[in-house]
Amino acid sequence: MCLLEGTKCSFLLCLGMSIIICSLIYLRTWMPTELQPSQPNSPAASCRPFSAGCKAFLPGAEKGVEWSRRDCQVEGYALNGGLQCSNLTRDLHFITKPLSLEEEAYPLAFIVTVHKELELFVRLFRAIYMPQNVYCIHVDAKASWEYRRAVENLASCFNNTFLSSKSETVTYAGFSRLQADVNCMKDLTKSKVGWKKVVNLCGQDFPVKSNWELVQYMQSKEWRDRNMTPGVKQPVWMRHRTHLQHKEITGSHVVPKGPGLKKGPPPHNLQVYFGTAYYALTRDFVGFVLKSPAAHDLLEWSKDTFSPDEHYWVTLNHIKGVPGSHIDGGWEGDIRAIKWRDQEGRAHSGCKGHYIRDICVYGIEDLPWIINRNSMFANKFESKSFPEALDCLEQWHRNKVLNQATVPVEPSWLLATQIQSKSSGSSGSFALVRWLSLSKWEREEIKLRKMG
Repeated sequence: MCLLEGTKCSFLLCLGMSIIICSLIYLRTWMPTELQPSQPNSPAASCRPFSAGCKAFLPGAEKGVEWSRRDCQVEGYALNGGLQCSNLTRDLHFITKPLSLEEEAYPLAFIVTVHKELELFVRLFRAIYMPQNVYCIHVDAKASWEYRRAVENLASCFNNTFLSSKSETVTYAGFSRLQADVNCMKDLTKSKVGWKKVVNLCGQDFPVKSNWELVQYMQSKEWRDRNMTPGVKQPVWMRHRTHLQHKEITGSHVVPKGPGLKKGPPPHNLQVYFGTAYYALTRDFVGFVLKSPAAHDLLEWSKDTFSPDEHYWVTLNHIKGVPGSHIDGGWEGDIRAIKWRDQEGRAHSGCKGHYIRDICVYGIEDLPWIINRNSMFANKFESKSFPEALDCLEQWHRNKVLNQATVPVEPSWLLATQIQSKSSGSSGSFALVRWLSLSKWEREEIKLRKMG
C-alpha cells in the first residue's frame, strides 16, 4: 500500500513537472520573438552598445535609462537568401503599415543608387521604407553578384520595391550617374503607386526628417507645386565642365578628351545652371524629362560633360513653363546636410570624422550639427569607419518616426528597447512597448491628463 502510494506520488510529481515545463515552452513560443530575452549566444547579445556620446540624443538618460540595441545582424540577414519574407521584415524591424492618413494620401517615390556597403544600404532602406511609397534600386553593374543577389532578395520581399530594369556601370562625375536616375524614372512612371514626388539617394545617405516630415515639407506652401533643385547660374570657374569635351573612363573617372577640345553651345539656347545632384521632383516634371525634346536634347548634349547631374536637373527646372519650375529658387531647398572641406569655418566647424573627396564622413560628434540643421537627408556615412554615428542617428530617427505615428506601434518596429537601471526597479522595455502601442492621440491625451 505504502509502495503504491509512493508510486502514485512520484507519478503526480512527474506529471506536474511536465505540465510546468510544457507551459513554459508554450509561453516562450507564443511570446513575440521581438520581446523574448536574448540568449548569451544570440545575435542580440553581441550587439554593439550605443556610445556614451549618443546618450544626449536618446530620451531617458537623465533617469538612468539605458538603450539596448536589438539589431546586429543586418548584413547577415540580407545575405541569407533562404529566409522567409515575413521573418525578414519582422527581424529587421521594417515598418509594415502607413503611420498616418496624411502619409498614406501622399506617397513618395525614391531612387537609390548603390554599389557597396550592403549593411548601410539595408539600414538606409529600412529607415526610408513605408508601405505606401515606391522604391527603385539601381545596383551598379560593377557591383559583385553576391551584392546584387542580396539586394534582389531584399527587394523581392516588398511589392513596392524593385531593381532598375537597366543597370549602368556608374563612374564618379560621369554621365552614367545621371543615366542611372533616368533609367529609374522610366521604371517609376510604370508603377501602379500614385506617387507625388520623387527623391534620389545614394547608398551613403541617411534620413534626418521622418517620412511624415518629408510629406509636410513637400506639401508646404513653398514647395507644394514646385521642384526642389538647389542651384544658381553656372559660375565662371565651373564653365570648364560644360565648355570642354570630356570622356568617361568606365567605372573609374572622367577626363578631358584632349587639350582645348571645346563643346558647342547648349541646345535650345538654354542657360546652364550649376547645383546639387540631389532633388525632389514632381511627377509632371518627370513626365517632361522623359518626353520633352528640350530635355532629351540637353541629355544628349550632356554626355561628354563633367558631372552632368549637377547641371541637368537644375537647368531644366529654370525653363519657364516647365511643370513645377522654380525660376528664382537659388539654393533654396534643404535637401542634404553635407560638410564640405572648403566650407570649414563658415558653414560648419570642421569634420569630426574624416574627409573623402572633400566631403565629411560623419563621426558621432558631427550629429548635433546634422540634427540641428534638420535637412531632409545627411551625407555621408560609413558603417565601418564610424559605426557609432550611424547607430545613434538611426535610433534617434526611429524614435522620432514612431513618436509621430498616429496608429498603434507594433513591437517589431523597435530597433532598441529601454532598460531601466536596477536601482529604479521598473521594467522599462515593456513599459516602452505599452506606451508606443497607443496611438499618437492617445499618448497626447495621457500627457494632458498628467499635466492637468
